[in-house]
Amino acid sequence: MKLSWDIFCKVIDNYGDIGICWRVARQLAHEHGQQVRLWVDDLESFNKLCPAIDPGCAVQIHEDIEIRRWSLDMPVARPADVIVEAFACRVPESFLLAMAERTPKPVWINLEYFSAEKWVAENHGLGSPHPRLPLTQYFFIPGIGHETGGLLGSMEELRSLASFQADQPAKQVFWNDSGVPVDETLRISLFAYNNPAIPGLIEALWRSGQPVRLLASEGRSLGQVAAALDLPDLQTGVSLMRGELSVQVLPFMEQRRYDKLLWACDVNFVRGEDSFIRAQHAGKPLVWQAYVQEGGAQWPKLEAFLGHYVSGLSAPAETALREAWRVWNAGENKPEVWIDWLAQLPEYRRHARDWAGKLKTWPNLVEELVKFALSKV
Repeated sequence: MKLSWDIFCKVIDNYGDIGICWRVARQLAHEHGQQVRLWVDDLESFNKLCPAIDPGCAVQIHEDIEIRRWSLDMPVARPADVIVEAFACRVPESFLLAMAERTPKPVWINLEYFSAEKWVAENHGLGSPHPRLPLTQYFFIPGIGHETGGLLGSMEELRSLASFQADQPAKQVFWNDSGVPVDETLRISLFAYNNPAIPGLIEALWRSGQPVRLLASEGRSLGQVAAALDLPDLQTGVSLMRGELSVQVLPFMEQRRYDKLLWACDVNFVRGEDSFIRAQHAGKPLVWQAYVQEGGAQWPKLEAFLGHYVSGLSAPAETALREAWRVWNAGENKPEVWIDWLAQLPEYRRHARDWAGKLKTWPNLVEELVKFALSKV
């Protein structure tokens, strides 16, 4: 059954919100034949992830999806069959009233962030009646296990991933286009928030005794990379050596190209949610920097995920991984932790491939969204 969907996305500051919403919209349209309208409050940020988006155009069509600028003076459009408020953003009051007047009432969903915490299964799918209007909002929560909303990952992306990783010439073209030498050097991608732990990582890589190429993405963490190298700053395109450690600054990449970076690198340091999920699918060792939340709420989320992720690792590998993730998220400058972590990379490689295989057995987020919406129509 074909439904119409309104997805509302408020871009905070780190692109993850729009990154996930754009993936959800594409999968709804391309794999499930749904009619999708995506409302975004910051088309300029959207343009960085998808250069085909025109920041100056309030209404546009791209990849069979209607994209609209979400602003205070937005016109009241007829609400779709399904309304998705991504990550607790709130639709305007005028649109909410239009939802209440619509017959039949739309299915109203609050799409939450991914979490491996136990409360997800307890709260996923629960409804919350509006205090004034004849509407019920349902909580849809991505997570681990069949009692959650599952994990985001389209078949289109997974097919592209498998094809790319099996195609050595395609990887060489990607590296050549990115200005990165094609050699046997260990390639590590770095996409991070501000993090005082970066100097410790760089020191450990420099002391590792093996050729390493650190590919630092343009962004707020470059200041700490520069400080670790005793430089005042770093600019996009810069490449320099410190012993057998090469550091290269890559420009901010649009979404599909950044996916290829994760697929092509040997190790990925990622942040937030969108790149975290993509790095898991890539089947490569990863280190995750969770978004800092009030009251340290990110720590239970981190520990809950690790409780699942470390299953099957040897005791030394589990200890080194837990300590590395803890130090990375605490912003502690401890090179010795990364030296221990580097020693376990062969086991992490096997483990990451096995983990990526497990993801394919989990519920698929968008497929579950469609089934949930159909059950409420």
